[in-house]
Amino acid sequence: MFPAYAKINLGLLVLEKRLDGYHNIQTVFHRINLFDGLSLAPSAGIAVISSSSEAPSGESNICHKAARLLGEKLHVRDGVTITIDKKIPVGAGLGGGSSDAAAVLRRLPAFWGQSATTALLHETALELGSDVPYFLGTGTATAKGRGEILDYFRLTLPFTVLLCHPNIHVATAWAYGQIRPQPDREHIDLKDVIVRGIEDPRVLNEQLVNDFESPVFRAYPEIGRLKDEMYASGAVYAAMSGSGSSVYGLFADSIEAEKLSTLLRSRSYRTFLTPPLFLPAE
Repeated sequence: MFPAYAKINLGLLVLEKRLDGYHNIQTVFHRINLFDGLSLAPSAGIAVISSSSEAPSGESNICHKAARLLGEKLHVRDGVTITIDKKIPVGAGLGGGSSDAAAVLRRLPAFWGQSATTALLHETALELGSDVPYFLGTGTATAKGRGEILDYFRLTLPFTVLLCHPNIHVATAWAYGQIRPQPDREHIDLKDVIVRGIEDPRVLNEQLVNDFESPVFRAYPEIGRLKDEMYASGAVYAAMSGSGSSVYGLFADSIEAEKLSTLLRSRSYRTFLTPPLFLPAE
């Protein structure tokens, strides 16, 4: 079984709506210590088995489409059974489905005894979704365009990351419909903001924003209150990930993060802790 890690967004700017209906954005994707486990097995056809009803088995799962598209491009007639031990909450702004799909694209060529170019994998990933190309690479990345123009760099956060999913689903299409794009921010260097903010978290609070927070918090005040609670419990920075609904806090004091995690779980929220200086095992 191999891992497919969740991501959080360190800042998320919606710059403009494109002619193709997508939006140009700028964000920084960063993996955390939360992952789905996937395995591949020989099969006459393509099948997907998921451990969670949130991420359906069968043809409606993005991993099924990933395998089908890649098989067509590689002219492979072999099948595969993809089994997913689902741990990443669905519809939570964490990229779980995208990460699963990218993990399948990365592993399937060798499983089928084939090879695939980086360009072909990237092309296929973008057909599946805007976040999928990021998960083909390793490390943290600044993302522009739809999210497919990527600049990877090494980032180890010296904080405990407390992630909380408040059992609320925010539809991505709805969230984009609430945004008024602001194209005059293309010059902002989010990587520089984050690197400086690690040394001085005031920089993060002054300059690192997620454009989806305002409309999502208006519609779902519980999510906004969760961010406030992160700060009240000692987070040096807190934000919503993606278009929601998960919220994360960066804590210099791991004990405070663990205390809040326990409290939030007592409310039936789902929480996940990532230790300082975490690097995923790729």
